[in-house]
Order: sequence, then structure tokens, then C-alpha cells
Amino acid sequence: MAIRNKLYFASDFHLGTGTYQKSREREDRLVRWLDSIKHDAAEVFLMGDVFDFWFEYKTVVPKGYIRFLGKLAELADAGIKLYLFKGNHDMWMFDYFETELGATIISNELVIERSGKKFYLHHGDGLGPGDNFYKMLKKIFRSRLCQWLFARIHPNLGVGIANYWSRNSRIANEKKEDHKPGQQEWLVVYCREVLQTQFYDYMVFGHRHMPLDIQLNPETRYINLGEWVLSSTYASFDGETVTLHYFEK
Repeated sequence: MAIRNKLYFASDFHLGTGTYQKSREREDRLVRWLDSIKHDAAEVFLMGDVFDFWFEYKTVVPKGYIRFLGKLAELADAGIKLYLFKGNHDMWMFDYFETELGATIISNELVIERSGKKFYLHHGDGLGPGDNFYKMLKKIFRSRLCQWLFARIHPNLGVGIANYWSRNSRIANEKKEDHKPGQQEWLVVYCREVLQTQFYDYMVFGHRHMPLDIQLNPETRYINLGEWVLSSTYASFDGETVTLHYFEK
């Protein structure tokens, strides 16, 4: 029997974006990935934008993604700990996954220590310089008033509006995000600021859609997990080091 001792990290699946067929193909790929790691995974960190839109009404959740959700349930029932981070596309997670899967929902950052290594984990939205318009929107969308008002909208209309917005996003049209060169990348700048007062071995993010492994200093690495529309990348930790991988490249 295999020993479950690895951590797995992935982000930005954007399930639901693009055509139905492309989203289903992505979902099938994710199910194959989850199936491939279930024999040695101890904890799985899904670090935001798992869905291109998600809103949990009191008695309604968005339809679809049944194979992916079923595979998560299989992992949870096998004793694998699941963490779901709120991204900028699926920030309206409440207690559905906690109730059904025993998952831990992370609203902002999560700091953990495993095998003597200290991790800083965050989806990555709203951090570092730039993105000022989104930072303002995030405060509005995360407010209880905004969530209460959206919940008053019938799901057919609310999800329909969200899906229309989604279809016009960069990721839906398979366009890569604009990135600053190396050390000027927003999250790299943010990490360097944090490291002035805190120490971490690994600082792991999603959001920026580019698989990156940057040595910030002799002890600390910045890892960006990339995305699953174009790259299908993830990271694993085996107790000694974090490694970026391509799945079915």
C-alpha cells in the first residue's frame, strides 16, 4: 500500500470558461490528474479560480462539473485533506465544500509548515503593485452587502450575467496574461516586501497564469502554479523540495 505523504498544489482551472466542450475536456483532464495523485497525496491545495464563476445561493449551486466534484469526493472519502482557496473568479464560496467534502476554505493567505519547511500560500489576486481597479472591485465583491444583493437575483439571471462576463475574459479567449520581466513581476515584488519581516521557504501562488520558479534569495523560492487552459501545470512537495510539473503536456 502506497504511503500518502505528498502535497499537491494547483490553480486556475477556470472550469466553465470557453465553450462547453472545451470546459468538459479540461474537466476530464483534471479528473485524470486527480486520479494520478490519489495514491500518494496527503493534502491537495486548489489555490483559486477552480471555477470561472461560482456563487452559492442558500439552496442552489451552479450546475455542472459533476465528474470533477465526484473525484474530489472520492479523494476526501479516502482521507486526503482538501483546501480550496477563493480566487478572483470564485470568491463567493461559502460552506458547500466544507459541508460536503470536509474541505477547508481559504479566503486569503494560508501559512503552513510541513517537514520543517514553511509555506506562504495565496491565490495572488490583489497583491503587489498594479491591478488597482481590481483591488477596489475585490473590496466591493467581498462585502456582505454585495453578496446579499447578488443572492436576491434569480440564479438564471445572476449566473447568466457572470457567464457572459466570463466568455469575454482573456483566459476564455486563450490569451496569455501580460507579465512584467522577472524581478518586476507583481507577485515577486510582493514576496520581497514580505520577506523583509518574515521568513518562508516557499511562497506559492496562482492567478498570474504563468508557471514560474524564481529563487528570491538563497533560502526562498517563489512558485507560480500556472493554469489549466493552456499549460496544465501543478506543483508537488515530497518532503524535501517543491517541483513544478506539466500534466499531459
